[in-house]
Amino acid sequence: MKKFMALILALAMLFALAACGQSAPASSAAPAADKVFNVGVCQLVQHPALDAATQGFCDKLTELLGDKVNITVQNGAGDQPSCAVIASQFVSDEVDLIMANATPALIAAAGATNTIPVLGTSITAYAAAFEIDEWEGRSVALNVSGTSDLAPLDEQAAMLHDFFPDAKTVGILYCNAEANSRFQVETITPLLEGFGYTVKTFEFSDSNDVAAVTTSAVGECDALYIPTDNTAASCAEAINNVALPAGVPIIAGESGLCSGCGVATLSIDYYDIGVKTAEMAFDILVNGADVSTMEIAYAPVFTKMFNADICKTLGIEVPDDFTAIG
Repeated sequence: MKKFMALILALAMLFALAACGQSAPASSAAPAADKVFNVGVCQLVQHPALDAATQGFCDKLTELLGDKVNITVQNGAGDQPSCAVIASQFVSDEVDLIMANATPALIAAAGATNTIPVLGTSITAYAAAFEIDEWEGRSVALNVSGTSDLAPLDEQAAMLHDFFPDAKTVGILYCNAEANSRFQVETITPLLEGFGYTVKTFEFSDSNDVAAVTTSAVGECDALYIPTDNTAASCAEAINNVALPAGVPIIAGESGLCSGCGVATLSIDYYDIGVKTAEMAFDILVNGADVSTMEIAYAPVFTKMFNADICKTLGIEVPDDFTAIG
């Protein structure tokens, strides 16, 4: 009996020692070496700026992960409900991360999941997008972070004044369905008024009334300002078809919009913020970074750019420190 009890005790000690020698379960911060990540990209609409951001994201994430990542890109055709459907499908597919390109896509993705990390890009103001008074660079209450395309609005206002110091009335043309556009309008209006301009706002609700609203704007204003606005960018040709024959110049919020209807812009490189968003995605997927504590990243460089064709048509001289849009 004593020998039997001794054997039991010895076995118990052996199992205890074996248990102590085992390593702790692997955390999500250290995925298996053969892990292939699935990433869903929801882009609001096709236009040059958003296309460049998506391309930068896909290029960089593929460079970082090689064949360890599958990226599915879906386009919402400018419709937030369509973005919601796309985001819900990504959630059903149990993707590892969602990249949402433009504010309506971001809102749709955040509304579809509170567990899957969501990174936004081409987002002008996250606080405005989520109606949060104080974002403070991050929001621990949301599974959201990303990159911003916000350019210095004070410098854009100064650019307009440098080009058109004799203008009396400046119209701001934007889509009232885009929270980021409203934020920019509210910010730049007093800046333009500070230069002595009378500022009028002209709102359209979607692409169907862009031409009509633009017609009203050029009939009342000496110059127009269009902020970073996805609907306007996708309708740049329609805007130009009204503004250019009327001889009313436009300062644009970003280069893609400027290439379609603007005279000049102070713009970021959207490909670059796509690349930065991919680096953030890598940090989340591979290093286990917590998306809710990641600071929003901003473009490090802003470039003065001009539309050579429109400037020539309108007879506008451009300073030497501006770069022609290719």
